[in-house]
Amino acid sequence: MMQRRDLLLALAMLGVLPGASAVAQTDAPVIAAAADLSFAVTEIAARFRQDTGMDVRLAFGSTGNFARQIREGAPFQMFMAADESFILDLHRDGFARDEGTLYGVGRIVLKVPEGSSLVADGTLETLRQALAAGRITRFAIANPDHAPYGMRAEEALRHAGLWEAIQPYLVLGENVAQAAQFTLSGNAEGGIIAYSVALAPEVAARGSHALIPEDWHEPLRQRMALLNGAGPVAEAFFAYIQTPPAREIMARYGFTLPQD
Repeated sequence: MMQRRDLLLALAMLGVLPGASAVAQTDAPVIAAAADLSFAVTEIAARFRQDTGMDVRLAFGSTGNFARQIREGAPFQMFMAADESFILDLHRDGFARDEGTLYGVGRIVLKVPEGSSLVADGTLETLRQALAAGRITRFAIANPDHAPYGMRAEEALRHAGLWEAIQPYLVLGENVAQAAQFTLSGNAEGGIIAYSVALAPEVAARGSHALIPEDWHEPLRQRMALLNGAGPVAEAFFAYIQTPPAREIMARYGFTLPQD
């Protein structure tokens, strides 16, 4: 079973922990991708390299922070957002070539680490009971101020009537991958993270998870677009995301594909 240090190393190598280098110093175009894509898009990029001989650099983080950086002139050539509204806003304001395309719909889960008093229950009933019994000390979600998966976690907790009660115990990740790291750190009873992160072998091996009903929150319609100045390699990667090999990887990480 993967040890905690190995999990943290895996997440750090994907550039989703504080201080981790998200990209290598090469001439390949930089793709800004929401943190829930950390494992799926890393696989896709490797397959893209194998199939085409072309390479991209991947930067993972919160969608809201990336959108701000793009507006401030960050040299990204493509943006894969966890919430399509950010792409549509960037296009409206002249930062993206067009409205892009939907590449998948995400889900959120309750993730419970080994040794927790919680049970992985998508209805959050055991979380409700633990809060009432005073058995929660820390509970992790992504920051709702700029991370779509944090926004959806807040919506789900509000739907369950738990948002006010859980406030004193929340620890906020800069993005959903960091929220997963907090959840599995041994200092939290659980957290709400992306299904795609929960399905990664490095995360799935540590604890259990359960899907939260999708009608408890706004849908995570995830959209991507080429940004102004995108070159041919970024264009090729944008097209590759929509091919069967890439879509199979996305489906394996729990994303509902656009044609579904």
